Amino acid sequence: MNATTEPTLPDRPIDRWFAKYGADHVNATNQKIHYIAVPLILWSVTALLWCIPVPGTLFRPGFWCALTMFAAWMFYFRASRVLGFGMLATFVAMSWINFWLYNTCGGTFLLQLGIGVFVVAWVAQFIGHKIEGAKPSFLTDLVYLLIGPAWVLAKSLRRFGLKY
Repeated sequence: MNATTEPTLPDRPIDRWFAKYGADHVNATNQKIHYIAVPLILWSVTALLWCIPVPGTLFRPGFWCALTMFAAWMFYFRASRVLGFGMLATFVAMSWINFWLYNTCGGTFLLQLGIGVFVVAWVAQFIGHKIEGAKPSFLTDLVYLLIGPAWVLAKSLRRFGLKY
């Protein structure tokens, strides 16, 4: 490659999103915060969706959560089969936790816990970005709200020597 040639971008959109997201998350402390806070935010969103009332008796609590998870899963599966199956496992685990908390502790508890975790995890995220000195990626494109959980999963997979 000569000096005037631009480096090539990754071929898959998920690789380009990860490259941009990774460029906004270089600081090791910020990465550690994201490794914890992003899954907590994802869980808290599923918990909040689980608590949305469903009129009538045809659907059970968790309907809106399942619908949203399915839409997100389709995004991940289209981006990468491995990430799709990893996020499916994540969503199943989160659904089980929500189901158990809702049935054991009640909807009010799940709602309050979801709100609390959501707020604390987002505060942590913004602290991480303050340390990083870069604004959160989702402020440039909302798709990065979906990329964050996949980025954490991809980092975990790479730790085990697996490709996404």
